[in-house]
Amino acid sequence: MTPADLSLTVLHAVRRAVDDGALRVDVPPLVKVERARPGGAGEYASNIALTLARSAGRSALDVAGILEERLRDAPGVQEVAITGPGFLNFVLRRDAGGELVRAVREAGASYGSGTDLAGTTVRFADLTDPAESRALLVTETVVRLLRSQGADAGFGGDERIHVRPGAYDLDTLGVDAARWALLRPAPQDRPLDGPPLLVQHERNSLFRVRYAYSRVRRLLGNAAQLGFGPAYETPVHASELLGVLGDHPVVLLSAARHRAPDRVARHLEATADALLAFQHTVLPLGDEKPSAAHRSRLALAEAAGTVLAGGLSVLGISAPERI
Repeated sequence: MTPADLSLTVLHAVRRAVDDGALRVDVPPLVKVERARPGGAGEYASNIALTLARSAGRSALDVAGILEERLRDAPGVQEVAITGPGFLNFVLRRDAGGELVRAVREAGASYGSGTDLAGTTVRFADLTDPAESRALLVTETVVRLLRSQGADAGFGGDERIHVRPGAYDLDTLGVDAARWALLRPAPQDRPLDGPPLLVQHERNSLFRVRYAYSRVRRLLGNAAQLGFGPAYETPVHASELLGVLGDHPVVLLSAARHRAPDRVARHLEATADALLAFQHTVLPLGDEKPSAAHRSRLALAEAAGTVLAGGLSVLGISAPERI
């Protein structure tokens, strides 16, 4: 991990804290990190907590604590500590990408599942009114998210998720687009306009996510024709992609806690965009021979495909191998 990679990682943590509602600040365009000074801890340090404290209306130590929670398991970060009035100090890992890719490959579709909500019981109200079709869809998805984090969740209770009404238009849109139209916006926001979701264009967020997954499958097929497969053997410098893959478990937990499937959808968009920007580096070009670098990049792309397919499955949306 380079200082630039670390800067992006800290910026991801700020963005997650804002999305979670833990911080109410404008996300800065960049985060400055520098070599730790004599007497400091770790290899690098950032004063981002001190920078955000005033606008957040909290002490720098409070802000640093919020960010530290979101950085302690970040890919590439071995250790994070808070020193002085609120400086964040970092010790970096040498093979964070390899650890992350191995974790995704070992877990497969269950990557991101956890037990943080074990012992929690949630029972939602039964919904039978056709006018509540969006509320039912959102609630069923939240039940799936809660169960993925170890909660005992289901129906037969009185808890409700308040949503802005919207029709589940299967006849016009089909299952995938109909679900994305209702789940991609936050529950209190209006549903997406349906017809644009049927157009194969980069402006269509559902198309980008599903296309990114299909690109992974094509990369794996093309690599097999060239005689090599995925194997993470050497570090890959792809901080944006590694960052969003490392965020996946936190996003699923946050979406379950906040009853917000839209967080999963937005995360899938970020993963797709990072993968599509990275894909051109995966296969050998021209007369190049497949190398450890290509095998490692392919393994990272495969991990991204696993996250995309798993996230779409949580939303009840298919991941086609070809588009």
